[in-house]
Amino acid sequence: MALKKSELYSSLWASCDELRGGMDASQYKDYVLVLLFLKYISDKYAGQPYAPITIPDGSSFADMTRLKGATDVGDQINKKIIAPLVAANDQLDRSDFPDFDDASKLGDGKEKSERLTNLIAIFESRALDFSKNRADGDDILGDAYEYLMRHFATESGKSKGQFYTPAEISRIMAKIIGIHDAKTSSNTTVNDPTCGSGSLLLKVGDEATTSVTLNGQEKDAATSGLARMNMILHNNPTALIKQGNTLADPKFTTNGLVDQFDFVVANPPFSDKRWSTGVDVENDPHGRFDGFGVPPGKQGDYAYLLHIVRTLKSTGTGACILPHGVLFRGNAEAAIRKNLIRKGYIQGVIGLPPNLFYGTGIPACIIVIDKSGAAARRGIFMVDASSGLIKDGPKNRLRSQDIHKIVDVFNNQIDTPGYARMVGFDEIEKNEFNLNLPRYIDSGQKEDTQDISAHLIGGIPVADVDALQGYWDVCPSLRDCLFTSNRSGYVDLSVDKADVKTAIYDHAEFSAFIDGMKKHFAKWRKKQSAELRGLVAGFNPKQKIDELSESLLSHYHGKPLISHYDVYQHLMDYWAETMQDDAYLIAADGWVAETYRVIEKMKNGKEKDKGWACDLVPKSLIVARYFVKEQTAIEKLNAKMEMLASEQTELEEEHGGEDDAFGSLDKINKANVAARIKEIKDDPESTDELKTLKHWQKLYDGVAKSKKQIKDAENELDKLAHDKYPGLTEDEIKTLVVEDKWMTTIAAEIQGEMDRVSNSLAARVKELAERYDAPVTTLASRVGDLESKVNEHLRKMGFEAELKGTG
Repeated sequence: MALKKSELYSSLWASCDELRGGMDASQYKDYVLVLLFLKYISDKYAGQPYAPITIPDGSSFADMTRLKGATDVGDQINKKIIAPLVAANDQLDRSDFPDFDDASKLGDGKEKSERLTNLIAIFESRALDFSKNRADGDDILGDAYEYLMRHFATESGKSKGQFYTPAEISRIMAKIIGIHDAKTSSNTTVNDPTCGSGSLLLKVGDEATTSVTLNGQEKDAATSGLARMNMILHNNPTALIKQGNTLADPKFTTNGLVDQFDFVVANPPFSDKRWSTGVDVENDPHGRFDGFGVPPGKQGDYAYLLHIVRTLKSTGTGACILPHGVLFRGNAEAAIRKNLIRKGYIQGVIGLPPNLFYGTGIPACIIVIDKSGAAARRGIFMVDASSGLIKDGPKNRLRSQDIHKIVDVFNNQIDTPGYARMVGFDEIEKNEFNLNLPRYIDSGQKEDTQDISAHLIGGIPVADVDALQGYWDVCPSLRDCLFTSNRSGYVDLSVDKADVKTAIYDHAEFSAFIDGMKKHFAKWRKKQSAELRGLVAGFNPKQKIDELSESLLSHYHGKPLISHYDVYQHLMDYWAETMQDDAYLIAADGWVAETYRVIEKMKNGKEKDKGWACDLVPKSLIVARYFVKEQTAIEKLNAKMEMLASEQTELEEEHGGEDDAFGSLDKINKANVAARIKEIKDDPESTDELKTLKHWQKLYDGVAKSKKQIKDAENELDKLAHDKYPGLTEDEIKTLVVEDKWMTTIAAEIQGEMDRVSNSLAARVKELAERYDAPVTTLASRVGDLESKVNEHLRKMGFEAELKGTG
C-alpha cells in the first residue's frame, strides 16, 4: 500500500529523535536532510547511465546500510559514501555534507555507532522507496524536504532559522513577478542572491510554464549545501548554487560586472549590520549604488534591494522581502527610496503580518521591482495584508485564502477598500516619499460607535441597521419584518429578542436564499463529482486540487453575504487534513480499499493490536451505507443502557444520605450492595432500604446486560463491515469516497459557513436591541424603584433613624 504523505512526514520527523540531545536543531537537521538526500538519489539514479547525478559503485545508500554496527561507521560514511559522491559530481562539494565522524555531536565509540546505525535503519523502511518518486512539480520527497526544513527552522530559534523562507511567502513572490505569464525557456534566468536552502528559488521555477535556469548564491557553506540538495530533490539538478557573500563577492559575474537576470527574488537578512564588510561602498565596481546613494553602514536592507535592481535586466522583474522600516526610515534610506520611486522601479508594496519569519518577529513587506514598465509608471500599487493570518504554534502563518487574495488583488490591480489601492506619485510626493502603508490604506476595523441619543431616549439607530445592507439586498422585506419606526433616524425591534433568530430563519426570502445556496453547491458538486470519479492511478494530486479549488473559488465569486475566499479555505483545509492523503493513495494504487491491522507499540516494547482500519474508506462509511439497520439497533441499545445508568445514578443520589439506603456503604458497588441485602433481608425494619437496594441491583444487572449486548452487536457489525471490503466494486469505492466522504464533508463545511453568516445577522440584531433596550430614563426609574424597596426593607428592620440621617 502506498505511503501517505502525512505518514512519510511524521516518520522522517521521528528520525530526529535519534539525534536530539547531542546537538540543536540547526545542527542535526544537516544529518537528517543529508540522509534523506542520499536515500533519494540512490533510489532514483543508482546504476543509471547518463543520470544527472552519478552514484559511484560502493557509494549508494544500500552500501551505507552495510556499514551499520561498525565501530567506525561514521568514518566509513565520510570516506566510502560522501567522498566518492562529491568527486563524481561537480555540483556537489564536501562542505555540503556534515562530518559523520564528529564525536562532539554524535558521541564517542558505541554511542556514535548506535546512533548512526539507528538513523540509517529508519531510512531503510520499504515505505521510503523513492525509485518511482515523481519529480514533475508533485514531488512527494521534495515536499518532505520542505516539511523538515520548516520544522527545523521552528526549532532552531531566532538566530538560526533564517535559512528557510516560509513556503506561503515564496508562493506569493513566485506568482506576483509574472513568470507564469511570461514567454519562458531554458534561456530564462532566475536568481536569488541570498538563496538560503533554495525554497524561494524553487517556487519561482515551479511557477514557470517551462524549465528555466535557476541560479543562487548563499553565504553560509552548510546552507548552500542544503540548497544544492534541495535543487536535486526537486528535479533541478542543473541549478547552479554558489557559496559566498553576495554583496562583497558576487559569484555571478561577466568581465568583472555582475550578471543580469530576467527575474530576481530574495529574502535577505533583515537590517544586516555587517553588510558593508568587504564592500567598497564609495567605488563599488558593479555600480550598484550609482544614482541611488549608499545605504547606512549599520542598515543593509537597501544594499540588497539595490543589488537586485542592478542585477535585473531592463525588462526584468524582481521581488524582495524587507522589514517595514524600509518604507519610512529617513536620512540615507529616504534618499534611496526617493530615487527608486522617481525612476519608476517600484511597482508595488505588499505589507505582511508580523511574526511570519523564523529569524524575526517583526512585520515585513514585499517590494516588487519592475524595470520594464518603469518609464510609464505613474504610481505604486499598495496592499496591506497585515491582518490575514492564522496562529500556528509560536508563529503566524498565511492561510491559502490569504495567499490567493494577495495574488489576485495585486496581479489584477484591484482597488479594495481597507486592503489595496493604486497610489499616484503626486500623493506619494506630498507624503515626502514615505511609503508607510497606513498613510495610504486605512485597514483598521470600523469602530462600533455608541449612539448617545439612543441611550438617552431609546430606539436603535438606523445607521446601524443600514450597515447590514448586504442582508437587506438579499432579503428586502426582512428589514421591515424585524424593525418598526421609532422616530426620525431610529427604529424599534418588532419581534421579541429571543425570537430574532427564528424570525430570520423562517422568513420566506431568507429561506429562499438558503435553498438557493444549497442548489448552487449541488450544481458544483454534480460536475466535480463526475470528474473526481474519473481519476485514475498516476494522476497528479497537486494539479487536481488546483483545478478543484479554483473551480470552487470561481463558482462562489460574487455570491452575496458569503466570501468566496472563505469557501475556498474550507476546501484547502480539508485537503490538508484528509483529502490529500486519499488522493496520493489513489494516484499510487487506484481505487483500492484495503484494510490493515493497527498495531500500537507500547512503552515496554510490546505491541498491542488495536483492530483494523482502512484509510481510503473508513469503517464509518461502510456502516452508514450498508449497515444502517445494525447501527440503529446498537444506538437503541446504547440509549437503553444510558437510561438505566441514569436511573441508577439518580437512585444513588436520592438515597445517599447518612441514614439512607446507601449511607452505610463505604463504596457503592455490586459486592457491597449484595452483602448489605444479605445482611438485612430478614429485618422487617429495613423493608424500604431492602427495596431500594434490590432496585439498584436490578438496574446494575440491566446496565451490565446492555453493555454485553452492545459489545456483541458491535463485534458482529465490525465483522460485517470488515467482510464487506473484499467485495466492493471500483464503482462502489468511488461512491463511498467521492460522495459519502469528500463531497459530504465539503458540503457540511460550506453549510457551516452559511450558518456562520446567518448567525452573524441574528447576533448583531440582538446585540443592537439589547444595547438600546433600556434608555437612561428607564434605568433611572428602575434605580428609583429599587431604592424605594431597599429603604422600605431597612425601615422594617428598624433603621428608620439612620435613613433620615442620610437624607
